[in-house]
Amino acid sequence: MTSANRLPNRVHYARLAVLCALSASFSVHAQAPATPVRALESVEVLGTAEEEIKQAPGSSIITAEDIRKRPPANDLSDIIRTMPGVNLTGNSSSGQRGNNRQIDLRGMGPENTLILIDGKPVGSRNSVRYGWRGERDTRGDTNWVPAEEVERIEVIRGPAAARYGSGAAGGVVNIITRRPTDKLSGSVTVYGNMHQHSEEGDTRRMNFNLSGPLTDALTFRVYGNLSKTDSDSPSINIRPDTPAGTLPAGREGVRNRDINTLLSWKLTPNQTLDLEAGFSRQGNIYAGDSQNGNSSALTRALAAQGSETNRMYRQNYALTHKGDWSFGTSRLGLQLEKTDNTRLREGLGGSIEGQINTSEFGTSQLENYRLFGDLSMPVRGRFNQVITVGGEWGNERLDDPVTTLLGTGSGTTVIPGTTANPLDRNPVARARTAALFAEDNIEVMSGTILTPGLRLDHHDEFGSNWSPSLNASHQLTDTLSIKGGIARAYKAPNLYQSNPNYLLFTMGNGCPIQIASGGCYLVGNPDLSPEISVNKEIGLAWESNGYSAGATYFRNDYRNKIVSGTSIYRFSGGQNVLQWTNSGKALVEGLEGNLLVPLTSSLKWSTNATYMLESKDKTTGNPLSLVPEYTVNSSLDWQINGQWSAQLTATFYGEQEPPRFVEARGSIGGVSQQKVDPYALWGVSTGYEFNRNLRMRVGISNLFDKRQFREGNSAGSGAATYNEPGRMIYATVTSSF
Repeated sequence: MTSANRLPNRVHYARLAVLCALSASFSVHAQAPATPVRALESVEVLGTAEEEIKQAPGSSIITAEDIRKRPPANDLSDIIRTMPGVNLTGNSSSGQRGNNRQIDLRGMGPENTLILIDGKPVGSRNSVRYGWRGERDTRGDTNWVPAEEVERIEVIRGPAAARYGSGAAGGVVNIITRRPTDKLSGSVTVYGNMHQHSEEGDTRRMNFNLSGPLTDALTFRVYGNLSKTDSDSPSINIRPDTPAGTLPAGREGVRNRDINTLLSWKLTPNQTLDLEAGFSRQGNIYAGDSQNGNSSALTRALAAQGSETNRMYRQNYALTHKGDWSFGTSRLGLQLEKTDNTRLREGLGGSIEGQINTSEFGTSQLENYRLFGDLSMPVRGRFNQVITVGGEWGNERLDDPVTTLLGTGSGTTVIPGTTANPLDRNPVARARTAALFAEDNIEVMSGTILTPGLRLDHHDEFGSNWSPSLNASHQLTDTLSIKGGIARAYKAPNLYQSNPNYLLFTMGNGCPIQIASGGCYLVGNPDLSPEISVNKEIGLAWESNGYSAGATYFRNDYRNKIVSGTSIYRFSGGQNVLQWTNSGKALVEGLEGNLLVPLTSSLKWSTNATYMLESKDKTTGNPLSLVPEYTVNSSLDWQINGQWSAQLTATFYGEQEPPRFVEARGSIGGVSQQKVDPYALWGVSTGYEFNRNLRMRVGISNLFDKRQFREGNSAGSGAATYNEPGRMIYATVTSSF
């Protein structure tokens, strides 16, 4: 998109900022899930649009009790992956950084999953360099909150996610933390696990929570966390046919330190002011990984020493006002998130791209400022409805002097849009955004609810984007309902894709095959268009006497995916200059289902399933991400008595097929066709509450020791891009008062 096709940025941006300020109501918030209509003293009360979309077919809730029964080893993604439509994948289908598995909703890839904590976006992973094929050396943003501090997790997929703006084309994961309590209370939790196989990394975790009143109107909550997961052995993936110097690394370890405080001030019986501040540190424990699988004396030594090669420091602050007025409810807040991404410097060109090549650290700094809020107002008339209007303003600033240092190798020749001398390049990239949205939750008739919505986003670099949506539900009978929706979602280009000062180079393997001679540079493109997805779903839901079942069909039509590959310039020495560009179309579609059966008053069986009908880039034929053909999660919960419980779990993964098109070369062939065969992971655990102040749980995960090994990086790995650890025993103890 060129500047001629949109309003002048300053004028359009100023208008939106003024409208945001005048609306006095701003963006998303965390709120407990509620039924769309509830009985209150014989008066029917309609919920907000946000409450309604949490009843959509593509929405799931993980409770604190679910987490207690199945505690994650470290990262919350370990339990989020058990929801329908959810898998863990690398950041791209290339297989590079394959063990950095993140939340992938409906096969749309981690970059299309928006992570929220208490309704506020988390973007620390965006401080990590974006590779040639979309790789990032990051574990994502689901590990900033310890499992024991979670009240619930809301997983919202499909059309319902469109109201959250850029980056939610796949869906939203909203991590809701525990609120302050009215009485002084606290807890200490200790968790540990031990793998059967010594080459796999164990975890130790300890955290505390303290909460209570300071005055009649002021309450507080503070939690802290210390945890460590060891890295896998550097030799875990060695096979007799492993090529020398290309050893695929196992899973990296991680060290976490977290402290978070929340003060809640009840200004009046109907108004609350929350002040939050937190600091987190995540340091990796290196296992030998590099982007292209190559190793060196330095990387081998760092892996053998268990060194930290990168550290993420995240600071978060928020001030939020909530009001309950005679005319409705409101929220208004200000958020600051600051991330320092400190890591050993890596190569930026050729086979050593992404490989640590020095013992010198460099730091990129990402700052996100956000003003947000909303206003919900019930309206009674011919149709009962609740109208919500809101908006937000954001400023994202990335200062990354490490990734702008690649020389052109062509003397004083200048690539268009940049400078020949790396020291003269501006390391700062920024994006200013503003948005307005409106939603209406309308009870058309008894049992029939329509939820139309419209969101306008404006990006100071890429113009405006409209995101309309329509969700609906109808009660066919007392026990059977039909629900569906359609929405347009989008994702703005990231700060690496649009920055002309961020350069990468390859001698040929990254170039389209027709221009491979002489090598290729890749530069940012400030004239990109946002990626667009039209998401549709329709489903049936049945509930009766504790039983429930549901089935949902979803389809995402995806276009404008940003890829590397358009040649814009050629040096006299033969090198080509490529830039990020918008490609063609893609399609993702599939089925989701769920079943809950109360076998007895104390025994409950629940199952969910996902089947991918299609995941294909229509230009290359490659999947958007490497997800299984099907995934089935099943659990049997037995409440033996009031104090003693047990759980049996099983997850079945279908076949995983590799990409067939080498995107780096623009050709078919030369790709490993190794598939990952179907496999299953079983688990068993039991928990006992000794009294109201002491409980414990012990269990075994991967009961039958079904392991998966990583075969390599990129084209050499096929679909075998990750390690699935073997049998592990764990125990967790919580003492509280």
